[in-house]
Amino acid sequence: MGCKPAPGFEMILLANILAEGAGLFVAGGVLSFLLVWWKQTSARKAEVLNGRSLLENARRDAEAIVRDARLAANDEAAKIREQTEQSFTARRQERAELERRLSEREGLINTQLEGVVQVEKGLREQKEALKRKSEILEAQQQELDQLTRLRREQLQALSHLSQAEARTQFLQEIEQEASQDAGKLARNIVEEARDKAEEKARQIISVAIQRYAGEHTFETTTATIALQGEDMKGRIIGRDGRNIRAFEAATGITVLIDDTPNAVVLSGFDPVRREIAREAMNRLILDGRIHPTRIEEVVAKVAQEMDETIVRLGEEAVLQAGLPTMHPEIVKLLGRLHFRRSYSQNVLNHSVEVAHLMGLMAGELGLDITTAKRAGLLHDIGKAVNHEIEGPHAVVGADLVKRHGESEAVVNGVASHHNDVPPVGPWGILVSAADAISASRPGARSESMATYLKRVEDLEKIALAFPGVEKCFAVQAGRELRVLVQPDQVTDEQAYALARNVALKIEEELQYPGQIKITVIRETRCIEVAK
Repeated sequence: MGCKPAPGFEMILLANILAEGAGLFVAGGVLSFLLVWWKQTSARKAEVLNGRSLLENARRDAEAIVRDARLAANDEAAKIREQTEQSFTARRQERAELERRLSEREGLINTQLEGVVQVEKGLREQKEALKRKSEILEAQQQELDQLTRLRREQLQALSHLSQAEARTQFLQEIEQEASQDAGKLARNIVEEARDKAEEKARQIISVAIQRYAGEHTFETTTATIALQGEDMKGRIIGRDGRNIRAFEAATGITVLIDDTPNAVVLSGFDPVRREIAREAMNRLILDGRIHPTRIEEVVAKVAQEMDETIVRLGEEAVLQAGLPTMHPEIVKLLGRLHFRRSYSQNVLNHSVEVAHLMGLMAGELGLDITTAKRAGLLHDIGKAVNHEIEGPHAVVGADLVKRHGESEAVVNGVASHHNDVPPVGPWGILVSAADAISASRPGARSESMATYLKRVEDLEKIALAFPGVEKCFAVQAGRELRVLVQPDQVTDEQAYALARNVALKIEEELQYPGQIKITVIRETRCIEVAK
């Protein structure tokens, strides 16, 4: 059996256990206190260190901001300083420019002032001279009045007539002259009534001549090609003449190469072929490649373009005449007329002019204007084919337009304008008259220019033969005569009489179409200076 501990021992053991537990509790509390104190101390140290770091960073940031602000302020100050200097420089330049302008303006004002002074001085001198002339003229006028009075008294004494009786006799003479003029006018009216039809025709023709004025140009019948050098002639001829033979065979035009320097002449009767040859030769010379194959290509191309050109010229002629579209063959033949000439007059331009004249005369007579223009435009169309078909060009042209649907009036107008067939109605007569007007008006054909100039010279000579005429000019192709008279020799009343006398003289001595207007100009200048 075991021995039981004594009751006191358990108490001691319990007390020891409690003492060790209390020691341990106290030690744990002290240890906890120390641990807490260490943590707090570490936290305060960390806060102090963190605050110092933040303070140091803030100080560095502040220094950087101050440094950047200084740099920005310096840059801004430099910019402001530069802008200020530029502004001052611009203002100095503007001030210099203003000073220069003021100086120039001052010089100009001084120059103008000097001119004004000179003008004022000249005006004073002119005023004094005019005053002296006025005094002289006044004295001469008084002397003239006195001489006139003495002359009137002498005439009255010699003629034994008073002033009233002389005036009455003068008026009787004027009345007698006026009666003679009235009788002459009456006779003219009677003659006009007797020849009314003829005068009406002349009036229509003269109006048509005066209202239409076309242009004509002189064109040569040969084509001359300019060369850049004599060596080009050899290239045109080619080896053994093969190039020139190929060109003549392709165009049907003869090429003449002689001693003329830097020139080649193309000769042929057909104007269209001659024009094709001229254009083809120019292109070959510019191209430089001259051989038979190239010649055939260029000639074929130019011939095609020429066909298009002929059609375009025919359409333009129809449009210029103010007519509707015609048959394509007629248009093509009209275009061919552009390359034909008659006495240096282009036949197509002549045909368009005749069409306009026909329209004007048909309008005066009350006939159909479109028919008249068609007959005038087509009257010479036979000249486009007369080398291919035998017969007069009027008859050939009439057959041609008839085949293409033109009316009988147009056909007869074309056929009878040269009296190859009898005219039926007025169309052939009108076409003949318009054809003659277009061919004979001034400037239309070269051979009528001398006659036109002679008539203009005679007009001026007639007016210059009268006393008091200073200058004379024939204007508007001789349809107006302007006469300048000397104002100190011809009065206003005498100017009217001079115009009438010149008109009578022209009617007696000259032959002219239409009417001639005589304008007498008497210039009067009245000058005064306002001060």
